[in-house]
Amino acid sequence: MKILTLRRRRVRRALLWLACAAAGGIVQAQSSGALPRLQADNLVLDGIPPLDVALAGRLARFTSSREASFLDWLPDGSMLVSTRFGDAPQVHRVAAPLGLREQLTYTAEPITVAAVPQLPTADGFAYLQDSGGDENSQLYYLQLPDHGVRLLTDGKSMHGSPVWSRDGKHLAFYGTGRNGIDYDVYVLDMSAGAVPRLLVAGHDSAWYPLDWSLDGQRLLVEQYVSINESHLYVVDVTSGMLTALDASGRKVGIRAARFAPDGSGIYVASDESGEFAELRYLNPATHESRQVVGGLSWDIDAFDVSVDGRYIAYLVNENGRSRLTVLDTRERRELSPPGLPDGPISTLRFDRTGARLALTAESAQSPRDVYVYEPERNTLVRWTQSELGPVDPSVFVPALAVHYPTWDRAGGGARMLSAYLYLPHTSGPHPVLVYIHGGPESQFKPGFDPFLQFVVNELGYAVLAPNVRGSAGYGKSFLKLDDGMLREDAVRDIGALLVWIGMQSELDRNHVVVMGASYGGYMALASLAAYNDRLRGGIDVVGISNFVSFLEHTSAYRRALRRAEYGDERDPKMRAYLNRISPLTNASEIRRPLLIVAGLNDPRVPPAEGTQIMGRIRATGGEAWYLAARDEGHGFRKKANRDAYYAAAAMFLARLAR
Repeated sequence: MKILTLRRRRVRRALLWLACAAAGGIVQAQSSGALPRLQADNLVLDGIPPLDVALAGRLARFTSSREASFLDWLPDGSMLVSTRFGDAPQVHRVAAPLGLREQLTYTAEPITVAAVPQLPTADGFAYLQDSGGDENSQLYYLQLPDHGVRLLTDGKSMHGSPVWSRDGKHLAFYGTGRNGIDYDVYVLDMSAGAVPRLLVAGHDSAWYPLDWSLDGQRLLVEQYVSINESHLYVVDVTSGMLTALDASGRKVGIRAARFAPDGSGIYVASDESGEFAELRYLNPATHESRQVVGGLSWDIDAFDVSVDGRYIAYLVNENGRSRLTVLDTRERRELSPPGLPDGPISTLRFDRTGARLALTAESAQSPRDVYVYEPERNTLVRWTQSELGPVDPSVFVPALAVHYPTWDRAGGGARMLSAYLYLPHTSGPHPVLVYIHGGPESQFKPGFDPFLQFVVNELGYAVLAPNVRGSAGYGKSFLKLDDGMLREDAVRDIGALLVWIGMQSELDRNHVVVMGASYGGYMALASLAAYNDRLRGGIDVVGISNFVSFLEHTSAYRRALRRAEYGDERDPKMRAYLNRISPLTNASEIRRPLLIVAGLNDPRVPPAEGTQIMGRIRATGGEAWYLAARDEGHGFRKKANRDAYYAAAAMFLARLAR
């Protein structure tokens, strides 16, 4: 009861700025003539005008929606899902299709990862939880039915990827506790009083546990260098001896891997044979592999295998939408589950009988929900039905796949890039919001986004979400097109998109705003600097403003991974290049309004990246709104904070649409 009371207080305090701003209340003033700087508990608002109460009310109708994601099966055939009924998603148990969501965790922080020992006698589950978005996630074990919670890790380092042994006696995971830099692999004997044992030391790289052998004597692990390079090993759990599964040391991008159910081989989704990831079967003794599913012009993103090996479920990423196929190895046929939302799918998991496959699916017009497919009967059953809030679902617009030519050539013609377009129901021309994904080794996927639907339906914007060069999903060569000193080429792709916008009668070329988060925030800033006269403004959410300061101050355990993508700032030539292309260097070219959003606990992009670009723009007479949350990291995960961010963004966009 005390936890619920505290949560309500946090929500009220987080929204205090709404009342203060509307009433003209000031906690601390900026320099003379500027808008107020307001500090309301965990929120900092600097230079943001008073709240538009009517607009915030319209926004709240959309952001009241909820979603649900599958976490794991429980031994009795029920499941764990993550969904939000308060300020942050928590773990719930669902016993039957569309059944009651029984809340099991009650914390102030989001919980979106949980793993259950697949034993009939399992009495609980492990889950990950950080503090205030700092990403130093700890592993806990919640015991059912008394809800007792046990801390499994050191309470301070970063941890992730919990994987249970088949007998439920051991839990493998990665952690950074040894030196704060490397992702090491640990194994924990779940006996009372045991502490984690270091199994694989990272040695300047990231290692992840993937799967246990049937006898619990071996662990399949991945050494991750970059999205284009990973290496698989089997480690003897007793001795720690590592055996490479590919002695050639080739650079191969790996999407997923696991032991075959009988333990004789390993299934792996990798791009070793071409541009795209295919599903292969690897013989550990001979190091030979054979194709299971391949010959596709898209990546296989994920897969799972039933306990008896009869069914192999896999996801093909078709331009950001997922196509689920279940291969019946006994009947030698492919099954396609009917009736799934037309969008991304995630978290494939067969239950312990192999008869049911759980998954999370969504679309641009329907929120994330959990479904179960039964291949024997070829039936799909919906297990959760999330609430849309007080909005008629018919107003949600679809995401339309479009393509546009960019500035260089490929395959004998102009290189074509993909984007998703959300168009209002009304006639145009419409102002345009260019929404750029982060990563950069990521991809815009047309999932459910209530804020984008609000922007389209209530503000009248068309939304364009491009997948510029360097995005995942379009082949390993495409992934490399923005690496190192090719970084500006991705910004030129936005320039090409602006040209394409100008040729579309339903789009208003004179009212274009650019928005992005993380790397997308860098892209928004860089686009404002490069194409200032063709844009009305921009929104930078936890974005990079200077690559050198970012690389020097991002968390130590991330630095090597980011250098592999952006370049090593310790090299004088690369340092000079990174400084030259950074938005902070070119801030004088940004003469349009900017909204900056930051999480003050961000371990990825230090919050100073936001304050330094704000200071530089204001110093040259530019306009910069600033919103930060003290209890958030790389993005706003708590509803009260997210509502404040959305309210500020809505006011900003409404103003620029005029």
